[in-house]
Parts: sequence; C-alpha cells; structure tokens
Amino acid sequence: MRVFKYGKLFEWIYPKRIWSKSTKEKVIYLTFDDGPVPEATPYVLQELSKINAKATFFMVGDNVKKNQDLFFQVVKAGHRVANHTMNHVKGTRCRVNDYKENVQDCQEQILEYNQPPLLRPPYGKMTKKQAFHLSEYQIVMWSVLTYDFDAGISAETCLKKSIEYTKEGSIVLMHDSLKTLETLRYVLPKFLNHFHKQGFEFKAL
Repeated sequence: MRVFKYGKLFEWIYPKRIWSKSTKEKVIYLTFDDGPVPEATPYVLQELSKINAKATFFMVGDNVKKNQDLFFQVVKAGHRVANHTMNHVKGTRCRVNDYKENVQDCQEQILEYNQPPLLRPPYGKMTKKQAFHLSEYQIVMWSVLTYDFDAGISAETCLKKSIEYTKEGSIVLMHDSLKTLETLRYVLPKFLNHFHKQGFEFKAL
C-alpha cells in the first residue's frame, strides 16, 4: 500500500524527526532528493524561479562532487542544501560506523551551506543507533510523499494526491533525478501554480 500522507502516527513513533511544521500560515516546504543532476536540477530551478519559490535540496554527496556548478546554482538561487548521504545508502543495510562515515563524507561537500545540519536518510531508512550517533543533525522526513519515482503511479495521480494532502506546514518530497524527470515535468509546474494561486508561499526549511 502506498502512503501519500504521513501523519501523527509517524510523529509518535519517531518524535525527534521533523515531519512537518506547525503553522497556520500559508507556507509549504517543498523538498527535492537525490540531486544535483544536469538532466533534472536546472529544470526544477527554472520552475521554482517563475514564482520565486524556495525549496530544500537534499543532495547526494557524490552528485555534488560530480556537478559542482549545479550545486552552486542551487545555492546562488537562494535555496537550502542539505545532506542525503554520500552514496544514497540505506541505513538498515549499513553498519553504524559505515553509515556515519557516509553521512560525514557528504557533509564535507556541503558543509558551509548546511547549517544547522539537516539530514534526510535515503528511503527514510536509518536505525536508532545511527540516529543516536548522528545527533548533531536534524533528521528531516516528510508529511507528503509524491511518488514521483514510482512507475506504477501515473503523473496525473501523483499530482492529484500531492495536492489533496498538502496543507499549511507540509513538507513535500519530490526528486530532482533523471528517473523522475518525465513525471516532474508534468507535476511540478501544476503543483506550484495551484498553491501559488491560493496565496501559498514556498519556503526553504
């Protein structure tokens, strides 16, 4: 079963992780995982700039290393960059020290621009021991998962569900990756325009 909306149950299980922001203001926190990549990140930046939307990019350190120019384009545009590990590793398949080292390797790539340090574990998977040993990071999850990466979900359904479950303070997860680009081209501009017309702002975390 695909869960688009992550609510109070997940906050109760993992209370120290950030799932959403408590606010009555018309603010949405749009986040992008897995970049920067030349196929998708420039498109995302272009669409965000049309309405002066700001977002948070949880970057894979190896992609930052390969695409330094894109990294600085994101920073220059006023977006937030944050840690998504060096090699997109799944914490539940990794020893504590190895996972910690992978996170730290990514942090070295983005150190100056990730303060205070934010971390989103790839796949949302990390152990309690890993979280304990990375206590200097604020672990950011999401309240709306768009499933832009899922070939079994149509772009139309992705957009419909994302709009349905997004509200004030939502942390919405999309991906600036080659895998999601086709869906992203359909979903992102429509998603942004829908909420922009309703008076919402898009801010970085």
